Amino acid sequence: MRSELFAKDHQKQELNQRWTMQSSRMVRGVVTPQEPMIATKGAMVAYQGNVNFKHQGSTSVGQFMKKAATGEGGQLMRVEGHGEIFFARMAANIFMMQLEGPQDALTVNTTSMLAFDASLRWDIQPLRGIGALTSGSGLFNLELSGHGTAAICAQGQPMVLDCSRTPTFVDPQAAVCWSANLAPDIHTDVTLGSFFGRGSGEGIQMRFHGPGFVVVQPAETS
Repeated sequence: MRSELFAKDHQKQELNQRWTMQSSRMVRGVVTPQEPMIATKGAMVAYQGNVNFKHQGSTSVGQFMKKAATGEGGQLMRVEGHGEIFFARMAANIFMMQLEGPQDALTVNTTSMLAFDASLRWDIQPLRGIGALTSGSGLFNLELSGHGTAAICAQGQPMVLDCSRTPTFVDPQAAVCWSANLAPDIHTDVTLGSFFGRGSGEGIQMRFHGPGFVVVQPAETS
């Protein structure tokens, strides 16, 4: 059988690495009994080998309470066994983040999270401000820290903004991830005209300010 489908670009990348970019929109992870992974539910598109998926439980009492209250951690699964797993989400672009020690920490919008090394510590962090209730991004996000790699996706080509020089405002549905030392709050810009259908449509933003960055995607996803 012949087809351009069988071209080299469409074949699995046979590299002996923990993480490999299969393409700009799909990432391959290698799991072993000694090195499991954690992934968001629905991120796996294929796998080869003897791989098991199970619900990721809490690692502390505080984490358990946050999961029970928010349901956020309920979207995580633990990937164990020996094989290769392919992660993707709606053909979004994927980029890898390498965290290199205790000083490295990253907060990720859970809609943008694909998978990460189980060696990374994770926790659930809230957004501040009453406007978070109507932001469309959810009240809680995942914070990663430690030493390991995370696969994160963005709709379109992402942009990185430096928040240290001036206050930075981002649509909550366009925020992909940001430096965990930043504590964004929800900023509302609601006027009387908004109640009569004459608002700008951009009345709610996440406000970042401090030494760090925020990654923004050119799309608003719910």
